[in-house]
Amino acid sequence: MAGKLGNGEGTIRKRSDGRWEVRIVLEGGVRKSLYAKTRQEASRLLAQARRDREDGVTAFTDRQTVEQYLTTWLEGTKASTTEASSYVRIQFDVHRCVIPRLGTYQLRKLTGQQVQAFYGQMLGEGYAASTVRHMHTTLHDALKNAVKLGLVHCNVADLVDPPRVLQREMDVLTEQQVRTLIDTVKGDRLEALIVLALATGLRAGELMALQWRDVNLDSGVLQVRRTLKRMSHGYGFGRAKTKRSHRPIALPTMVTEALQKHYAAQLEERAQAKDAWQDLDLVFCNQIGQRMSKHIFQGYSWFGRVLRAAGLPRVRFHDLRHTAATLLLARGVNVKVVSEMLGHSSISVTLSLYAHVLPHMQRDAAATMDDLLRG
Repeated sequence: MAGKLGNGEGTIRKRSDGRWEVRIVLEGGVRKSLYAKTRQEASRLLAQARRDREDGVTAFTDRQTVEQYLTTWLEGTKASTTEASSYVRIQFDVHRCVIPRLGTYQLRKLTGQQVQAFYGQMLGEGYAASTVRHMHTTLHDALKNAVKLGLVHCNVADLVDPPRVLQREMDVLTEQQVRTLIDTVKGDRLEALIVLALATGLRAGELMALQWRDVNLDSGVLQVRRTLKRMSHGYGFGRAKTKRSHRPIALPTMVTEALQKHYAAQLEERAQAKDAWQDLDLVFCNQIGQRMSKHIFQGYSWFGRVLRAAGLPRVRFHDLRHTAATLLLARGVNVKVVSEMLGHSSISVTLSLYAHVLPHMQRDAAATMDDLLRG
């Protein structure tokens, strides 16, 4: 390394072990080394360290607090590597929950006991176990990065037990209840929405983001490409979260007929709206073409009124997805086919969610094998 480094300056060099080392001089002439796998990552670390110094943040020093580190981690690492919708949730976890309760501790002195007490405090304040567990995931990710940078010796989040989340029991409609729901919603402006949800198991966000360009009524196939996501400015449409979420789905004839009827009705609404119509190409929209509110799916709104009119139990709109999967599996449809239709990340997710259907399937398989063996 050439020359003597001044405060806040830094250099990058490749080590013999293949890693890239960032050397920076802090206040008082203290030298600090950070490590990265690539030259590009090392450059980002050096640039962030210089920005921190300019902003007065004591990053990379022994006196750095949890708040200072998490702020730097959010604005640097997470902002450039995380999808916008996920970043909004992480920001909420950090600024509204973690920093107010752990922010004043020195990063290097943070203990597992303090983190465990933080989880207990959140639960005591009424936060759901799933929310606290999500905060654990965020904090663990942040501290893992701190270990990589050499700021702490170990990830104290590894030393604690996040709360166990009990899986909510599914409310699944029976075949007869499904037919009752379809009969009740006939003639409703959003009849096709219910029919499509029951037939395909599409998520509410996927239904709200669906565009006509993704629906081929002639071939009876739709393509899932987008979903509704929480953005920094509210809600917006974005790419489906995982590769498996991008999927084609074959449509039953009843669904294509419902969509054709829906399309004709939408053309009439468009003609009546005239210049007020906003052409977003949405399959399901309000009377002037805009995105519908998510509130229509909640129990006290449109969906709840439909259920009450049908005399059906109060279920979530998401339970229509569970209903579709359960009924298909109970009718003997291959688990892999159902998994692909739902857009699950793997078949194991489908198996774990719908294990309650498997004993019935296994009995059918045993009966089939019995017939085979008996000839």
